[in-house]
Amino acid sequence: MNCPVCKEPMIVLELNQVEIDYCISCESAWLDSGELELLLESSPSKEKILPSISIKTNVDEKKIRCPYCGKKMDKIKIEGKETIIIDKCPRNEGHFFEKDELQKVLLAGNLAGDNPVVNQLKSIFANKLK
Repeated sequence: MNCPVCKEPMIVLELNQVEIDYCISCESAWLDSGELELLLESSPSKEKILPSISIKTNVDEKKIRCPYCGKKMDKIKIEGKETIIIDKCPRNEGHFFEKDELQKVLLAGNLAGDNPVVNQLKSIFANKLK
């Protein structure tokens, strides 16, 4: 898959049941439908974060096209320690995270402990997750 922002090929990181398409060039990431929920599965804040996800209509960010269906993605907000705006395929193919947005969602979820996927992501983003 090519990155919808910079058009460079994305690499696939396979971490347990979660496949993350990652762009080395602009540091963005794509999660297929259901994978965000898998990442947040062990989050103590899961019950707060998942219901907080909603479509945001008045966003100044440019809409980008879904790498799967080609339609312009919806901007959605995730409430945590801060409001995070990410892109979601209108056909529910998945979520697109521009640079640092996936890390912010992981931090908002207070993910720690024995989640192997999160531990692997933390090692990949070691200098970004603090």
